[in-house]
Amino acid sequence: MTKQLNAMAAEVPRDAPWTAARAGEYDGQTFETWKRANVQSEGGRFLLDLGVEAVFAAEPRDLSLLHLLFYVNSAGNESTPGTFDRLIATAGGAQESRFTGGSQLIARGLARRLGKRVITGAPVRRIEQKRGRVSAVCDKLTVSARQAIVAVPPAVTPFIRFDPLLPGPRAQLLQRFPMGSVIKCMAVYPKPFWREAGLTGQATSDTGPVKISFDNTPPDGGPGVLLGFIEGQEARIWTAKPAAERRAAVIESFVRYFGAQAADPTAYYEKSWAEEQWTRGCYGGYLAPGVLLDYGPEIRRPHGRVHWAGTETATIWNGYMEGALRSGERAAAEALGVL
Repeated sequence: MTKQLNAMAAEVPRDAPWTAARAGEYDGQTFETWKRANVQSEGGRFLLDLGVEAVFAAEPRDLSLLHLLFYVNSAGNESTPGTFDRLIATAGGAQESRFTGGSQLIARGLARRLGKRVITGAPVRRIEQKRGRVSAVCDKLTVSARQAIVAVPPAVTPFIRFDPLLPGPRAQLLQRFPMGSVIKCMAVYPKPFWREAGLTGQATSDTGPVKISFDNTPPDGGPGVLLGFIEGQEARIWTAKPAAERRAAVIESFVRYFGAQAADPTAYYEKSWAEEQWTRGCYGGYLAPGVLLDYGPEIRRPHGRVHWAGTETATIWNGYMEGALRSGERAAAEALGVL
């Protein structure tokens, strides 16, 4: 099953998946269609569903098969094709490493090095290109330069007004680049009691709302924290429900996995990323059938003096932090090359 996907993915060019030999066939169907035609067992279908929900925070019916194959291939390096297993694996995979203290430490550390050049709380409302310059018009100030890089999710880019307007193909690409749906939930306990029973805190299930959980306990061993994700269709359903009902359902999921001690957390936190103003979803953007074929070249095509970055533009580890960093390096080189 995954071997077949990996072999198909290896034939999809990372920098131009729309040029693959079978691009028309792959981009003419969802991953759900392919799954039903090629995977006969209910168990196999469930595992693929769970993998897609965990990676994209979306459903197999949402995704172009071509987009999924490109994404699989991007989970590699310059010399090695990616694999589906690397996307979903913990040890040796995309979920292996975390940052003690949170990944925001990277941004904060870079901001300290850059000093006053980093301006926060000043969202860009308009980008204008006039007289050989490009200006970012913010709430607090206007910044003018010879080149600009926009590194926000495609779903958020339309919040910015462009003058001149974005070309029609670019604008229509943005209309077709939604974000995934996920609610991140954490229950806090006096200690990680599940460890005493020899459990890791990691679980997968075919019953929601939480289908995937992890041990999120701090490195010093306390307090105990269970982390659960509500993803895809489950997130769409549960976002509309009252907070108390959602909390009860999440705790019930933890009780099913780890026993009665999970029923009484000392604290509970959740974050629905669809409600976040500057992302409008998580973990990244994904594409439905037909988009790569018709609009793929627009993903990285500059708009005059405006260049595009962000993990959705990456060719290696698209959708991940490494992809975001690579995209920034690529966009910076691109902008410097035309100065």
